[in-house]
Amino acid sequence: MATFDVDKAMTVKLDYDLPEYPSFEEGIRRAPRREAHLTQADKELAIRNALRYIHPDHHAQMAKEFALELEEHGRVYGYRFRPQGRMHGKPIDEYKGNCTEGKAFQVMIENNLDFDVALYPYELVTYGETGQVCQNWMQYRLIKKYLEVMTDQQTLVVMSGHPLGLFHSHKTAPRCIISNGLMVGMFDNQKDFNRAAAIGVANYGQMTAGGWMYIGPQGIVHGTFNTLLNAGRLKLGIPTDGNLAGRLFVTAGLGGMSGAQGKAAEIAGAVSIIAEVDMSRIMTRYTQGWVSEKSDNLEETLAIAKKHLADKTPCAIAYHGNVVDLLEFLYEKNVHVDLLSDQTSCHVPYDGGYCPQGLTFEQRTEMLDKDPDGFCKLVDETLRHHYEMVCKLHERGTYFFDYGNSFLKAVYDAGVKSICKNGENDLDGFVFPSYVEDILGPFLFDYGYGPFRWCCLSRKPEDLDKTDAAAAEYIQAHNRRYQDYDNYVWVRDAKKNKMVVGTQCRILYQDAMGRMNLALKFNEMVRNGEIGPVMLGRDHHDTGGTDSPFRETSNIKDGSNIMAEMATQCYAGNAARGMSLIALHNGGGTGIGKAINGGFGMVLDGSETVDTILRMSMPWDTMVGVARRSWARNENAMSTVVEYNEMYNGQDHITLPYEAENDEELIREALQGTK
Repeated sequence: MATFDVDKAMTVKLDYDLPEYPSFEEGIRRAPRREAHLTQADKELAIRNALRYIHPDHHAQMAKEFALELEEHGRVYGYRFRPQGRMHGKPIDEYKGNCTEGKAFQVMIENNLDFDVALYPYELVTYGETGQVCQNWMQYRLIKKYLEVMTDQQTLVVMSGHPLGLFHSHKTAPRCIISNGLMVGMFDNQKDFNRAAAIGVANYGQMTAGGWMYIGPQGIVHGTFNTLLNAGRLKLGIPTDGNLAGRLFVTAGLGGMSGAQGKAAEIAGAVSIIAEVDMSRIMTRYTQGWVSEKSDNLEETLAIAKKHLADKTPCAIAYHGNVVDLLEFLYEKNVHVDLLSDQTSCHVPYDGGYCPQGLTFEQRTEMLDKDPDGFCKLVDETLRHHYEMVCKLHERGTYFFDYGNSFLKAVYDAGVKSICKNGENDLDGFVFPSYVEDILGPFLFDYGYGPFRWCCLSRKPEDLDKTDAAAAEYIQAHNRRYQDYDNYVWVRDAKKNKMVVGTQCRILYQDAMGRMNLALKFNEMVRNGEIGPVMLGRDHHDTGGTDSPFRETSNIKDGSNIMAEMATQCYAGNAARGMSLIALHNGGGTGIGKAINGGFGMVLDGSETVDTILRMSMPWDTMVGVARRSWARNENAMSTVVEYNEMYNGQDHITLPYEAENDEELIREALQGTK
């Protein structure tokens, strides 16, 4: 026991008096119970760890509350410390703070926890079934207190949701450095992570949840739009100036990320059917206008789809039911599916991310709680059958792609070895491609196009309109490739397509120069008083933001797709160049141990200092990924590096690989000569 007075040694701490226990609104989604198979000693440690935030005078009361939460939910959330009522990202001037960044981060955190944005807002889960802003509400309150007092010469350090403290730095240093779930190698697996999360020392940040930069499902709509459009070009013969009118796209999932699928398909001109077992998620997307039809009847669902296919009019239909039932029905009815995918949370299939066939959503939740081992067996059975249906539709001419949700890996883990290219293990990938491997990698990431995004911190729609117009004008003036025209159409129509959920944000795929020049333009607009402050960011799912062999780095074929150095270098380089916020996470959309991913946030306050940081950091943040792809001998990345080396001659220089047309033949001959 400490002999010194901890309370007097801290000036930033939770209030002494316990807050009143908040009420919970009916109809708000709640997270299922999390299982971690804790020992008695683990349970004691979990409660003791949570009590560290609380004054000792209240430990007797709070130990009981935390014990009940641990028993009922499998986690300590500290519900008592959740502020009463709804949260949303308010205009930046309504927040306390000693610097613009401190207030900006509060906007982004509360936008991530908005009832309209978050998947399980009471459990701080923003999206992806388990992606949390932080672990518990004590951390949330303490982070806010730090952000309210932080100056522009301090840096807040956050480890798996825990605000470690403020440290003096300088004006061009990051104001916040975040890491989530970074496990030592021998413990970097789902079982050990679940234990670490349950005892309160690890947070699953997903990608932009724990990095505080999620902007609602819009954040993935543009990437999905690009994926579907380019899948049509690659596999269906769609011209570069055409769309998916009269084509059928079938998938599953309408959660935080997967909820983008219907909207993206409509913008691309397709008819889409999206299966979802949770009616509340369907109703969220339906009331937001992100799906236009809904039905729990397969015959009715198909009739709606057929009408729109015949008329060549776009339509997003939510089918309330299991995707395997849907696939069986379409196969039996001999319906041709042009494009097929899945975006259920297969990175955590046994934690509720995937619903077995034959169970309703409510039965799934109950079985997770009462019979987790039996639930896992049903998940495996359904995954195996799901894969069978994919294969049957593929034989009829359907193009299936893994949409980065770890579906193919989950099928392999369920015991299907035939899904592997080598027939034995997953080292060489799977028989069906990842969407990055075939589409997003070669057509976008290799050129540096990725999910650039920004949030107007004033929350004024007119500020977003002005930035949209500036972006459209820039792209029109720099229209070099068909990707640029796709992006122009996207931002031109963004307001019409009603993309905003939560605060006033926009996503727009751009390459290195596009990102830098738009960022400089927006900062100039802030400087001139045309708009209020802006926060830039991107999805971690980007050309250089994530190392993940089954997704982001699946089109890197030199063997380095299993290395985690690109994301780590990107993160460190962004810190060195002065990004406002940087984040590095384990897991992301493919699960613990399967990815390392990093992102950033950059506050535009109109200053010349920010211009300097943007000129250094924006090209780096993108080109580190293009450079790695180029070194892997990706042709489009190599051509992009050649252009970059010419543009930055004498300032930057990227190494290019030598290769000859007959290298493969020479290597085989050389190896033959050693026998």
